[in-house]
Amino acid sequence: MAFNKYKRRLRIKKGIRNKISGTSEKPRLSVFKSNKGIYAQIIDDTKGHTLLAVSSRELGETKNSIDISKSVGTKLAEKAKSGGIEHVVFDRNGYLYHGKVKALAEGAREGGLKF
Repeated sequence: MAFNKYKRRLRIKKGIRNKISGTSEKPRLSVFKSNKGIYAQIIDDTKGHTLLAVSSRELGETKNSIDISKSVGTKLAEKAKSGGIEHVVFDRNGYLYHGKVKALAEGAREGGLKF
């Protein structure tokens, strides 16, 4: 079951990545979930560089919940604003857009990112 779920996510991820790409003007916001935390990166795909990253571990949180995901999104938006990034392309990385991924996106929007 777990292997099929993983393969399904990778297939969806591949389809998403064929359609979107981050540029210098509009970088890609990529989300990764694990059992212990949630991670978000802003990536410039033309240069192949990660511009900035935030994780729940960086915030000092040991649990993985929707509230923590939202705070990761707001922290990411604050860092992006200070770095001069306002517009991003959202990459859900094959995950369904609900729960923690949705909370992170809403937190980033509340922080001032536009996507």
